[in-house]
Amino acid sequence: MIFWLASYPKSGNTWIRSLLSAYLFSEDGDFNFKLLNNIKQFSSTHHILNNKVGLSSQEIICRSWIPSQKKINQDNKIHILKTHNALCNINGYNFTDKSNTVGAIYIVRDPRNLIVSISNHYNLSHDDAYNFLINKKKIIFPKISGGGETKEHQEKDFNFLSDWSGHYKSWQNVNFCPVKVIKYEDMIKNDREVFISVLNFLSKFLKIHIDEKKINNVLESTTFKKLRQMENKYGFEESVISSQANKKNKFFNLGKENNWKKLLNTRIQKKVEKIFESDMIELKYL
Repeated sequence: MIFWLASYPKSGNTWIRSLLSAYLFSEDGDFNFKLLNNIKQFSSTHHILNNKVGLSSQEIICRSWIPSQKKINQDNKIHILKTHNALCNINGYNFTDKSNTVGAIYIVRDPRNLIVSISNHYNLSHDDAYNFLINKKKIIFPKISGGGETKEHQEKDFNFLSDWSGHYKSWQNVNFCPVKVIKYEDMIKNDREVFISVLNFLSKFLKIHIDEKKINNVLESTTFKKLRQMENKYGFEESVISSQANKKNKFFNLGKENNWKKLLNTRIQKKVEKIFESDMIELKYL
């Protein structure tokens, strides 16, 4: 069965994934980028259905979501997978269901800070990043090698996001499996407390022993400073190539320094707060 690490892009999924991969797949809790291969991003293209009826590439992928997950689950083991996909239904095809999913952790982040992060990650203006967040039909592609959404990328795979609110609600309101919602901001305040709560939640599905020494090593080796140093030294395959500068944007860019109060102009701030008001109040962002 699949256990999902789900989030809107740039919400802290890679951070949680780094913590878990270091704790679950290393002996001492010392993180390195190779450990992320143990928690891969879900792709249906490995088990894609044959296109015998002239369907579009995106239609084929939607039809492949559940069959792909059934193949993954044939070994009757727990598989932790990353996704940015909303828990959606497209043309009658569900992204996942109770037969293939055992549980999920959903990481959410203040949309005002997402504006700045998405702006850097996708090389967008703050206005364009705002339009990204409010687009109810937004689609992204798992790996962008040239900075654009080309037909070649569409053939490979895609993630349907919807807007920030729709994405959050799609996972928050799951009724067929337990979902733990964690806030990126709580991770910033107390990463140890949140990480231990994540391990305790996962222990319902996996055999996990709480080892304080290993937790210390994990937290120390996955600080933002350490992750940025690793990216500077080795590169990071999930960063996006800027279409303007023809080089990769920094994935680990600002960390705690990404503060919308200092970086976001009042006009866009007010627009974000107005359109997402109810969810932001629920999450205590307002």
